[in-house]
Amino acid sequence: MPVPPIADAFVARFVVEPKSSGPLRGTSFAVKDMFDVADWPTGCGNPSWRATHGRATTNAAVVQRLLDAGARLIGKTRTDELAYSLEGRNFHEGAPLNPAAPSRLTGGSSSGAASAVAADDVDFAIATDTAGSVRVPAAWCGLIGLRPTHARVSVNGLTPLAPSFDTVGWLARSGSLMRDIGAVLLEDYSTAMTAADLLSDPLLDSLSGAAQPAAVTDYAGRFAEHFPKQYEISLGIDLQRAAECLRVLQAREVWSTHGQWIDSINPRFGPSVAERFRAARMITDDQLRQAERQRAAVIAQLDTVLPSGKMLCLPTVPGPAAARDASPEELQMQRALLFPLTALASLTGRPQISLPLRCVDAAPLGISLLGWRNGDEALLKVAAGILP
Repeated sequence: MPVPPIADAFVARFVVEPKSSGPLRGTSFAVKDMFDVADWPTGCGNPSWRATHGRATTNAAVVQRLLDAGARLIGKTRTDELAYSLEGRNFHEGAPLNPAAPSRLTGGSSSGAASAVAADDVDFAIATDTAGSVRVPAAWCGLIGLRPTHARVSVNGLTPLAPSFDTVGWLARSGSLMRDIGAVLLEDYSTAMTAADLLSDPLLDSLSGAAQPAAVTDYAGRFAEHFPKQYEISLGIDLQRAAECLRVLQAREVWSTHGQWIDSINPRFGPSVAERFRAARMITDDQLRQAERQRAAVIAQLDTVLPSGKMLCLPTVPGPAAARDASPEELQMQRALLFPLTALASLTGRPQISLPLRCVDAAPLGISLLGWRNGDEALLKVAAGILP
């Protein structure tokens, strides 16, 4: 398969200056092209979508909050089509460069957001995470990335994909900046931080081969300062079933969100995204009911073994990002390996932060901390302490 062309991280470069000073004064950001920016189209990475939707008339809530906090907006970044992919390459537009590993993909769907931050074009980027679209590119581009607690950041002005999974996340190189952004964006942000214990499950760790033990070794000293108690547990969750549950529920919501538009417009999709939408159309009511029961069981189990005050350490990704010329079959295999790692946060609505770690085969990986619902501040505190 030919190597996809290197795409600019940005769909459009422009400047929107803040009209007031604030806690983010002096910082710059970009926003994934799934969010509305006044007077600009929201293209969602697909030419048919762009052709059938007009320019935005107002800013998305998250964009306005950041401008009000003094941050400077300098453009919109690329996304995989309608954010329904973890690949990081767009059939119509190419694949943004991964500055941390130029021969590899960034991961998606927040491909341009990760590329822009890793290249130091902006201080941070706003993106979306439904099934891993902030966490995965953060890990593969050597960045910090947060998927917040579901519904703690406003999605007003965001083009939805699967609403019960969609979250507004962000990526940066500095833990302190990640925390400062959280103070602006998170509803009911609290400075009263809960101390936490750090837990791990050897089964989860094994999904990244030798990378996770190496990561824990790298972070051992810094983790000890934040987590006086560290111990192993068994989550008691079938991770493959959880991954399938996420696939089914996400797909059904995706079709509910976009099916009518697809049937009426017959849009042009790249082959892998087109196949994903075809599969979404076929999800049955029986599959849905079974997946809903499974989701409830996963939530109940994690509530039991990971109550407030306990964080789970796990690999963000199973291994290095795919090569830029990876075949569709290789990318599908990688997606299957990713879902067991991304499913826990997505299914339960819990926050998860990915921290960068040493390179394997000259490519970054990530180690994650999975927190309790509305425990985002504790995750950001750890990130600011470990990677200021």
